[in-house]
Amino acid sequence: MTTDRVYNVLFLCAGNSVRSILAESILNSEGKGRFRAYSGGGQPEGQVHPPALDRLRALGYKSTDFRSKTWDEFAAPGARHGFLLHGLKQRFRRSLPVLLGDPMTPHWGVEDPAAVEGTEMEKGQAFSKAARFFKNRISAFLGLPLTSVDKVALETRLREIGNLEGSTFPQGQVV
Repeated sequence: MTTDRVYNVLFLCAGNSVRSILAESILNSEGKGRFRAYSGGGQPEGQVHPPALDRLRALGYKSTDFRSKTWDEFAAPGARHGFLLHGLKQRFRRSLPVLLGDPMTPHWGVEDPAAVEGTEMEKGQAFSKAARFFKNRISAFLGLPLTSVDKVALETRLREIGNLEGSTFPQGQVV
């Protein structure tokens, strides 16, 4: 059964400068119009890290018109989201915005490539790895039967996807 429904997805991370931007761009492309992805942060850095945009461009994804913004923009009336996917550490999870529409909130944590120290090559590899981890999660997400599974089962699957390779949680820990 096909549906014309467009699913909204909000990716959150602390600074909204790398990971949530990568995920937003990848889902908007790979979702082929079935999904509308957005991103925001608890403490936005004010700019998107150029290596994140470079990585998106190299992979053939949209790399323009992104900005680092607060997640409060998505708590306003009319800004409904069916899925809220976040990579937040515990201290930020306590301050998640109150969003309308009873969104699902699985954790899809990936290490922040902007925090990697080392050579330019090592830093570039960190951005590539983060993009790969998100692409893998998004591919699994796109394969879910969204219209034929109940909310509890769907949220369980989303949490399992968050535990794929690259998770910031110890293997097997479900959050």
